[in-house]
Amino acid sequence: MQFISVIVAAAVAYGFGAFWYIKMSKPWIAAAGIPVDATGKPQGGGNPMPFVIGFVAELLVAGMMRHIFAMAHLDSLIEGIMGGFGIGAFLITPWVAMNYAFAARPFKLTMIDGVNSIVGCTLMGIVLAIL
Repeated sequence: MQFISVIVAAAVAYGFGAFWYIKMSKPWIAAAGIPVDATGKPQGGGNPMPFVIGFVAELLVAGMMRHIFAMAHLDSLIEGIMGGFGIGAFLITPWVAMNYAFAARPFKLTMIDGVNSIVGCTLMGIVLAIL
């Protein structure tokens, strides 16, 4: 069941990411400096590798979160929410912010990606705590 919970947690966070980046696509594309075609879509789009890499990354995060939750005995809904939120807000997002700062990326990009990290990890925490 633990392997299933990792897959479900990754899928839920991936689903939120899809929703989030559909809603935030224009601001994200602008902040990231992605060149677009006449329709406003990224040039050269259609490559599936970012989506594959994204899901594999979600699986890795969910797997490590499951391990951390098991070691820390986090198994209630509130503990899952707090554990996931903490990982997203205090581990992943600051690291992304640091990388973007050194790369001179706009702070707006950090905010957009940070929300995805925080909400995605919180959702993972919920799934891992209840499954």
